[in-house]
Amino acid sequence: MALAVTSSSAAISGSSFSRSGASSESKAVQICSIRLSDRTHLSQRRYSVKSLNAESHSRSESWVPRASTLTAPEVEEKDGEVEDFEQLAKKLVDASPLEIMDKALEKFGDDIAIAFSGAEDVALIEYARLTGKPFRVFSLDTGRLNPETYRLFDAVEKQYGIRIEYMFPDAVEVQALVRNKGLFSFYEDGHQECCRVRKVRPLRRALKGLKAWITGQRKDQSPGTRSEIPIVQVDPVFEGLDGGVGSLVKWNPLANVEGADVWNFLRTMDVPVNALHAQGYVSIGCEPCTRPVLPGQHEREGRWWWEDAKAKECGLHKGNIKEEDGASEDSKPAAVQEIFESNNVVTLSKGGIENLMKLENRKEAWLIVLYAPWCPFCQAMEASYIELAEKLAGKGVKVAKFRADGEQKEFAKQELQLGSFPTILIFPKSAPRAIKYPSEHRDVDSLMTFVNLLR
Repeated sequence: MALAVTSSSAAISGSSFSRSGASSESKAVQICSIRLSDRTHLSQRRYSVKSLNAESHSRSESWVPRASTLTAPEVEEKDGEVEDFEQLAKKLVDASPLEIMDKALEKFGDDIAIAFSGAEDVALIEYARLTGKPFRVFSLDTGRLNPETYRLFDAVEKQYGIRIEYMFPDAVEVQALVRNKGLFSFYEDGHQECCRVRKVRPLRRALKGLKAWITGQRKDQSPGTRSEIPIVQVDPVFEGLDGGVGSLVKWNPLANVEGADVWNFLRTMDVPVNALHAQGYVSIGCEPCTRPVLPGQHEREGRWWWEDAKAKECGLHKGNIKEEDGASEDSKPAAVQEIFESNNVVTLSKGGIENLMKLENRKEAWLIVLYAPWCPFCQAMEASYIELAEKLAGKGVKVAKFRADGEQKEFAKQELQLGSFPTILIFPKSAPRAIKYPSEHRDVDSLMTFVNLLR
């Protein structure tokens, strides 16, 4: 089966690149060309697509196109080739990842590449291989990846006989960030600035050399932010080779696939996977910002764990993040069904919790969860928290809840040690300040041990 993968694109770095599985002659690249129509509404933009003439080649042969061939593509339009990607997404809603991958490679040829970050993204490479069509792979090396991730990159290159096109952050920008704010500033002021320097800007440079890209996004990766990912779309954020808003197409072949099915596919095909998965890591990013998750926790809880669920994105897929302000009325926090509803759980207002903070000698200890009803991690611990409240009823410990999102979020951050949802605090009878529950174990026994040791 023929494979073709380039190293750094000439449009990105200006260097030549090699290809596995091509004829021995030196050939010029026939560029797919895309032309925006006059439509102004982004979701309805149409493109004229002339596909690369992908041929079957042996792995042992190679060819080196001139970099100049990537600088001035010819624009052609033929009847019947105008594509509405919003409608195409609807047509492909029941298609398999293999069908979607085949369609993407067929349409864009050498002007499309797979975004590979390790973890389960190797499934995308396997699907591309199964199509029999040439394909390209690029990856963002932030400089702070786990050693296991680098070893996976090497194993994937050897497995598929390819060279991944690595993109690196600008050294001057990284140097300025670290000198001004230190190596771990993201723990204090959020991860967005670091991700912007190390990931988003390198990605922007990579995509400027393409007309389409393929990602491993899934709807179930982050229900709070990725639940509306389409299979194919005009990229709403990044620009492609032709420049301008709407000049890039984004494919998400795994959008409708559940994580368990992806893993079944990986095991069946016996492909390389990141060794960190065996240590409890599910969603894997940079080493300082990734940790294992416990059974029952959502996979994204291991990413940027010090921030709440709504912040667990790095900016690479900003256009697919479901923003709270732009959500429908049914999905806004005010309309979400309330949780922790029990006669044994006291609901505290801001005034009530401020009064509790002022008391130095309390008659009873108070256990309080800072929560947001839309948060899937809060929802997941609801049953155990209510059961704990039942066990502590009449035993000198009040169990309460305080909704800490929206207008109360800044107060909770500054006064109640809120880092992410849920945050659990205990106000002991004798201690003046609250003590934060430090563990990710939210089962009844673990919480009971915490209470009994500190009440």
